[in-house]
Amino acid sequence: MEKRRLGRSDISIAPIVFGGNVFGWTADSRTSCNLIDRFLDQGFNAIDTADVYSAWAPGNGGGESEEVLGDWIASRKRREDIVLMSKVGMWEQRKGLSEANIMAAVDDSLRRLGTDYLDVYFAHVDDKDTPLDETLGAFAKLVEAGKVRTLGASNYDAARLDAALDVAQQNNLPRYEVLQPNYNLHTRDGFEGELESVATERELGVVTYFSLASGFLTGKYTSKDDIAGTDREAMLEGYFDDRGQRVLDNLLEVANDVGAKPAQVALAWLVQRDGVTAPIASARSLDQLDETLGAATLNLSDEHMLKLDAAGG
Repeated sequence: MEKRRLGRSDISIAPIVFGGNVFGWTADSRTSCNLIDRFLDQGFNAIDTADVYSAWAPGNGGGESEEVLGDWIASRKRREDIVLMSKVGMWEQRKGLSEANIMAAVDDSLRRLGTDYLDVYFAHVDDKDTPLDETLGAFAKLVEAGKVRTLGASNYDAARLDAALDVAQQNNLPRYEVLQPNYNLHTRDGFEGELESVATERELGVVTYFSLASGFLTGKYTSKDDIAGTDREAMLEGYFDDRGQRVLDNLLEVANDVGAKPAQVALAWLVQRDGVTAPIASARSLDQLDETLGAATLNLSDEHMLKLDAAGG
């Protein structure tokens, strides 16, 4: 399996990252452990979670995804086989990027995960109330202590990411090596342009979230009529404007041309796009996971890439 380097770090990952947001939510511990096994057996290695996952599920409060991953680590004894990513800063119980919060949060995450280090630790959100040198100084202490191998930033805009990289350089601190933006075939403005330029020029890895636009790009729903009265209506109705319908129609055409599922094509577009290291994608069943991972070996032609680019541009 092809591996891609995360920024200037010594960590390389396969071109699809398993999204652990489903662990402890739509996939229980046993199912999640089986999914991780299959993921690794197919040659992939990076798993993304966060302290706040899966707080949104009924009866949950946060930390459940990390706990499920901890179950896998404890039962399989294969910690060294995975690149483990987690995050701090968004969860109400551990909100913000102050030094005190980061230090407490990482120990909580490590305890739930049953490991003594994270491969990548992300600032989940930009905390503008905390000076960048305080945040990066705290992360530096974690790297020095061996609790974290490398650092990432999620939900930063271009100016703040650039400033954070400057602060790290000026103070001889470990820098963010990975950016995690909301980016997919439909949602493009937030990354393309200034943020992408910063990531490219400063040699950051890019791991995208919402890679299938909350399910819009799976092809399960082909028009606004398909979601009427469903539990997905509120989440997806905004996608079905003229531009969104054009994106979806072109995605379905390309999928038909290449004999693949729409979700595979949408992920393959990200895998093949310059500047993207890997998309994050979730799965709740082994069949769904196998379908998702097929995107890594789906080779879209230049013509199909241009068709998809034009539809969403």
